[in-house]
Amino acid sequence: MADLVALFTSVGLSEQKAKETLKNEGLSSALRDAIVQARQLLGSKDIDRAMGTLLYSMASRLRDIRRLAFLTDHIVRRKITTDLQLSAALDFVKSHPQDPLDQRAFENSCGVGVVVTPEQIEDAVELIIRKHKVQLLAERYRFNMGILMGEARTALKWADGKIVKNEVDMQVLHLLGPKTEADLEKKPKVHIKGVNDVCRISEGISDSLMEQLRGEALKFHKPGENYKTEGYVVTPNTMNLLKQHLELTGGQVRTRFPPEPNGILHIGHAKAINFNFGYAKANNGICFLRYDDTNPEKEEEKYFTAIKDMVEWLGYKPYAITHASDHFQLLYELAVDLIRRGHAYVCHQRGEELKGHNVPPSPWRDRPVEESLVLFERMKKGMCAEGEATLRMKLVMEDGKLDPVAYRIKYTPHHRTGDTWCMYPTYDYTHCLCDSIEHITHSLCTKEFQARRSSYFWLCNALDVYCPVQWEYGRLNLTYTVVSKRKIIKLVETGAVRDWDDPRLFTLTALRRRGFPPQAINNFCARVGVTVAQTTMEPHLLEACVREVLNDTAPRVMAVLEPLKVTITNLPADAKVHIPDFPADETKGSHVVPFSKTIFIEQSDFREAMEKGYKRLTPDQPVGLRHAGYIISLQRVIKDGRGKVVELEVTCSSSDSAEKPKAFIHWVSQPLQCEVRLYERLFVHKNPEDPAEVPGGFLSDLSPNSLQLVESALVDRSVSEAKVFDKFQFERVGYFSVDPDSTAEKLVFNRTVTLKEDPGKI
Repeated sequence: MADLVALFTSVGLSEQKAKETLKNEGLSSALRDAIVQARQLLGSKDIDRAMGTLLYSMASRLRDIRRLAFLTDHIVRRKITTDLQLSAALDFVKSHPQDPLDQRAFENSCGVGVVVTPEQIEDAVELIIRKHKVQLLAERYRFNMGILMGEARTALKWADGKIVKNEVDMQVLHLLGPKTEADLEKKPKVHIKGVNDVCRISEGISDSLMEQLRGEALKFHKPGENYKTEGYVVTPNTMNLLKQHLELTGGQVRTRFPPEPNGILHIGHAKAINFNFGYAKANNGICFLRYDDTNPEKEEEKYFTAIKDMVEWLGYKPYAITHASDHFQLLYELAVDLIRRGHAYVCHQRGEELKGHNVPPSPWRDRPVEESLVLFERMKKGMCAEGEATLRMKLVMEDGKLDPVAYRIKYTPHHRTGDTWCMYPTYDYTHCLCDSIEHITHSLCTKEFQARRSSYFWLCNALDVYCPVQWEYGRLNLTYTVVSKRKIIKLVETGAVRDWDDPRLFTLTALRRRGFPPQAINNFCARVGVTVAQTTMEPHLLEACVREVLNDTAPRVMAVLEPLKVTITNLPADAKVHIPDFPADETKGSHVVPFSKTIFIEQSDFREAMEKGYKRLTPDQPVGLRHAGYIISLQRVIKDGRGKVVELEVTCSSSDSAEKPKAFIHWVSQPLQCEVRLYERLFVHKNPEDPAEVPGGFLSDLSPNSLQLVESALVDRSVSEAKVFDKFQFERVGYFSVDPDSTAEKLVFNRTVTLKEDPGKI
């Protein structure tokens, strides 16, 4: 074992990675053989890190071990030098299992010998810039540059991506010149007219995302042209099946969002929703909401309802709501057909025997077809105990997993089908077949499902049914949080949070309760972009999107969280003050608040002793009252028996006649009492699930300051009719949303986000 660790580290693997590789017998054997062959071909030369990375990637992804020597030879001879070429090579050998391999076709398919000159890159980028010149000149640096890069990568498939990007950047700079102040200003929101312009700001769906998903912005195949996708396996009946598919769909783009109804959606799902529904909408297609309800033990009605609510909250309407269980009978019939074709068998290995890598082959793999048919029928009729038998498919997945399970026995009533079934299909079996049944054109899923792509194609082709194309994209993660169902349940059970919608979590129901507008979440997803690589973002980037939306949509009101009573001794008479809902645009409405001799200000807006840089009320420094037209000056400080300041007596003068004060503060008069909940990060460390960062586990990393209750805050009376989820900016304090715990007697506000930091505000 030590020898193999040394061998693997010699080509660039870390010691930990080398030891992990040894746990997978198939992978370690393939990598060892590749390294030995490479050393023989190189002679006295060493295997450099780049070559070692390609050898490891090839060994870990290659399914047909017969091609190991062939691919190793191409890597060592520098015919395959990039991961892009390697992916194309692996796809080619996977779709051409027959011998002999057509070497010329192989090398053409993966760009062997292709040299893309700087002149070719320059010319191709110039054509793309010219194509978009009018729009570039109109929008300048607000133009979505991702469109240019997408088209450039399509035109220059084998070119170095960094060189292509540099050329695009240089030609854009040459056309537009350096960025001006106008280029750096916030992009104005516009309402676009026209049938095809499906995105409206009011619907909460980002125009930027639509631009990323339209037409040629992505390298996706056109409906009916599945066979043009790299790695797509073409059978003798493929073209006929695609013809039937086009006749049924009319060439329409079809996607689906397929959540499991066993938990609440989180911020990562928001990207999936935007991608699946957005891609269909941007290309005049349709998107299904399909519940993957194949595990009755964990499914509950509340999850079905909450998922639908969140999809619609984000601004999307499913073309149809379907369930995997809609197709249970057809899926069963297809499983019988799979057995008859010799591609599946009934197995009696126990669940614990099938876990992990290096699972021993099933002794029942070659049992007669008729025997498996009889046993499968017994499984269906409830004549086998749970764990006694499974139906397994005869294939090796890309991650080395052998013969994945297609059906398992569960004596649990199903949410929709009751006791009709006592065996249920698995994700590996159900997913691609439901896509096929619904004639999905683009099966969009996160990167971790890439290892299932070959099994996806295999199963559709094994049953000779229409085969969609699976496309993978990077998962969206956030720091300072956890999103796994199991861990959120732990947080709820231990009382760390109240429920799945606790505003400190990043479930979508929690974000809605906290006051995050759906437009902000969609804008955030658009800024993250449709990336292939996994993306981990900081929460403050999401919060910035929230502020942008709320700044334009949340009316201003005044609220005092830590009240200090102030009596104005010389106020001529009680009055009413008209306050604009949006001071920057007073045409958007206003509200009226009373102004009397008794007002309340924030305790922090008064100091008995003057401090350097302090601009608010002191014995020697007057302060202005926002919107009231008055400046107040301190006359007397009233304290209780413990020396705490409990009231101020002041005099007022008109702001028209008095010298302008250094600051204006907010206030309330004849206010409503309310409860305010101030939320901070739930966890102390950026990665609470990382043992290296938090050795004691995520539950040990809870912040003691994640929630502060202010039970006696005061807010002006204009909010008395506010409804749940209504949003406001409390002037000088932050953005707040009405919580569902509010009653007719007392409003409860959640702080959504703080205001942007202002260095000049002390």
